Formats: sequence, structure tokens, C-alpha cells
Amino acid sequence: MQTSAENVATLELETKAKLGEGSIWNYKSGELYWVDIESKKVNFYNPKTKTNRTISLPSMVGTVVPKSDSLCVVALEDGIYELNMFTSELNQISDVEKDITTNRFNDGKCDPAGRLWVGSMAFKQTKNDANLYMILPNGETVKKLDSVTISNGIVWTKDKKTMYYIDTPTSAIKAFDFDLTTGNISNERIAVEIPETLGYPDGMTIDNEDKLWVGMWNGTGVLRFDPLTGSVLSKIEVPAQNITSCAFGGDDLETLYITTASIGMTKEQEAKYPLAGSVFKAHPGVKGVPCYFFGDD
Repeated sequence: MQTSAENVATLELETKAKLGEGSIWNYKSGELYWVDIESKKVNFYNPKTKTNRTISLPSMVGTVVPKSDSLCVVALEDGIYELNMFTSELNQISDVEKDITTNRFNDGKCDPAGRLWVGSMAFKQTKNDANLYMILPNGETVKKLDSVTISNGIVWTKDKKTMYYIDTPTSAIKAFDFDLTTGNISNERIAVEIPETLGYPDGMTIDNEDKLWVGMWNGTGVLRFDPLTGSVLSKIEVPAQNITSCAFGGDDLETLYITTASIGMTKEQEAKYPLAGSVFKAHPGVKGVPCYFFGDD
């Protein structure tokens, strides 16, 4: 595993997010979108001006993806909504799982056709009680996987033929054959098995070499995996116990932004990592790929 000065994250935005998550870089606006699930807030961070704008929402927010200059899409406890970033107005797109009051939505991203893939999880994290959905721009919602526990990172390869997905407690990254036209997934298999000594896989992004970058809960860093061999290629050390998500950003997509959580730590860990909950950055020497917007094709 490589270790070097480039593999140490530095502080970008000092804040005390309870459960920072869902980072995604809007390359059109030059902003990092991210959420604080427990505080029910979505954030828009501009690294050039060092300003972080926050919108408070009526319930926990699992993830955010861009849609247009004025709209983003957020996954709240009871469904998926368009959010006007200037008026804070919410417009529901899908009410899937509205009757499953023991669940909330968690992580999700858009596929190359602009469909949102988003998963749920039980508030009590009970095993196999949640699902993964594909949500079309017209609101049509298709269940893609069931018996999920904590739905997390999801990405697609450059050729748009493979999807990688994380259900955190499985300690694995799964791969699926992906049909861009239909959104069908098939040939489920384990691409990466992760020993618990490295932490638990949480949010994920992909670089332009089709390697996977995964925030490690209880793992003090972001790991880069080769999904074709299952091996760990490098680690970015982050001064926090629980690393939740990461996204390549900046003008050239060479900066990796990293979210963290301040909850879930022992007193000793809290003393060791006083910046937990902040947003960090690193320059790992590879570039990311532009994100997909909801409704794009």
C-alpha cells in the first residue's frame, strides 16, 4: 500500500457535522454539495470563496445530487424531492417507502442516463430491511435490490457497463453488469472483500482509471481499491475516526474532498480527532470523472 505526503488529507472546511455524507462535485457551479444527515441539512460549499451555504430540511437527508442551476434532488426520510436552492421549496418526485416509517433514505447517485439510484436503511440498522431503487426523472420508481441493510456508495465505470455498490455491513463492494439503456443490472458478484481491520466501507467515488475510492467508517481514511483484483492500492489518512464519503472536485477534478462524522466515537477518539465532522481534501495524483445530473442523458 502506498504512503506518501500526498496521502494525508488536510482541513478544508472546519465544521462539526454530526454525520457528514453524500459529497458530490457540481462541476458546472464549482461547488461541493454535501449533507449532514443527523442535522437535517444540505450544504453547498465553494472552495474558492471558502463559503458554505446551508439549507435546513424537515427530516434527515441521506444524499443530494445536482439537477439544474436552481434545483438539486435530495433523499429525505419519506421520499425523494426536488429542492429549489434559492427558495428552499421542496417538490416530491417519489414517495416510495412512505409507508415504511421504520426506514429512511441514505446514499445515492445518478447513473450515466440521469436516473437516481438511492438506497434506504432502517433507523435501527436492522439486517435486510431496506432496498435499492432506481428513480426516473418522471418519478417512476423501480426496486432494483431488496434485503439491503445500509445502502451506501454507488458508481459506474467509464464505459458505462459496470456498476459498483456497497451495502456497508457486508464489508464488500459488489459489481454488476449494467445496461445503460434499460438500467438493468445482472451478474452480481463481489469485486472487493474488505477486512474489518480496515474499517467499514461507506461512501464511494470512482477515478478516471476506474479505480474505487471509499470512505472507511471506523477506518481513519479513504482507501483506493482496484476492483479487478480486489487489492488496496493506497490510503489517504484523514484526521477523523469515521470517514463517510468522498468526491473528486476542483477545476481539474484532481482534488478529493472528504466528509466525516463527529458521532460514533469514544471519548478517547473525540480527544484524538477534534476536527471530526469537518470536510477535508487531498491531492492523490489522479483525476476524477464529472458527476451525472438528475435528468441528464
